[in-house]
Amino acid sequence: MTPRVVRSLRLFAVVGALAGWAAPVAGADRVADQAARWTERIGTRVQDAPDPIAGLSDAQLAGSRLVVGFDGRSAPGALRHKAAAGELGGVILFTRNVGSRSQVRRLAASFQAAARRAPGGPPLLIMIDQEGGQVSRLPGPPGRSPAEVGDTDSVAVARSEGRATGRSLAGVGINVDLAPVVDVARPGTNMDDLDRSFGPRTGRVTRLATAFAAGLGAGGVLSTAKHFPGLGLARGDEDFHLNRIDEPLSRLRRVDEPPFVRARTPLVMVSTGVYPALDDTPALFSRRITTGELRDHLGFAGTAITDDLEVPAIARSGSPATRAVSAARAGNDLLLFAQNAGNGFAAARGVAAALADGTLDRAAFEAAARRTLDLRSRLR
Repeated sequence: MTPRVVRSLRLFAVVGALAGWAAPVAGADRVADQAARWTERIGTRVQDAPDPIAGLSDAQLAGSRLVVGFDGRSAPGALRHKAAAGELGGVILFTRNVGSRSQVRRLAASFQAAARRAPGGPPLLIMIDQEGGQVSRLPGPPGRSPAEVGDTDSVAVARSEGRATGRSLAGVGINVDLAPVVDVARPGTNMDDLDRSFGPRTGRVTRLATAFAAGLGAGGVLSTAKHFPGLGLARGDEDFHLNRIDEPLSRLRRVDEPPFVRARTPLVMVSTGVYPALDDTPALFSRRITTGELRDHLGFAGTAITDDLEVPAIARSGSPATRAVSAARAGNDLLLFAQNAGNGFAAARGVAAALADGTLDRAAFEAAARRTLDLRSRLR
């Protein structure tokens, strides 16, 4: 049952209760009967709701899971064409795409106009890394880095920064923030050095990340916890180094993993790190991590997105198509190619081919496509 239906039923129940309180018993009975009929009717509509992937081709199923980056400050025709064909799930913006706020607003509107022509017309996911501090692509809030928010240890400050960021992003048509970072950064690590973490303690990171994410949501923007299962011990930049996190599984589960589900973000980004306690494969290619740990162990039911599948850290992991197939098989819902849209589309073709020839499990693939389309439908 959708949130909208739940709200409608709650409102009707309140109205019914008030009517029954003010009316004779016979009137209350009529209200109850009417409520029952409405409940049955709404329930039937929910059960009869069309499957979001019904009638989609393999190319559309694969494309709906693709997020790409691009050059320039206007929407490339090739990307708008893919969006209109239902073969694009979203785009990610960097400083190379940002001029003025009005320009970003026009850019986002251009993409969404194309997306409305696709089957079902769900909005595109328009993403940006707006963590605060050194990782901010758009001028404006948050006004503090995660470390500075962490120094306050104030839930109110974190929520205020998140709300201001959400309003700022939503004001230019951006609907997903690839934040907050929920890595529990130990002293002297990369996340600590760059002020990208709320701190070295699980409880503080969880409290502040939850508040920041709630603030984003109040501002109309979806939040993303990153980088699962945690880069709090990473010494190198995750984009350039294949960080090996030599942490016992018991400690990963006690210290690093809890914020990823307790922050209650609709998305979780899976990292490029290697976690020998779980697998010798980078996390975003590991089914044991992405599915076994994130979904089965922690119970995450939202949308899993890869870190950038084009970063140098995983350059030796095969062609774009090979990386995308591996990431999809691991259980990621959204496949991020942040540098070159052409590589992303080549990867989507490879994924569609792997789906057609049975290399990828169709039921699992379709479930992931439903999650991405359901996420996008929340943006209407």
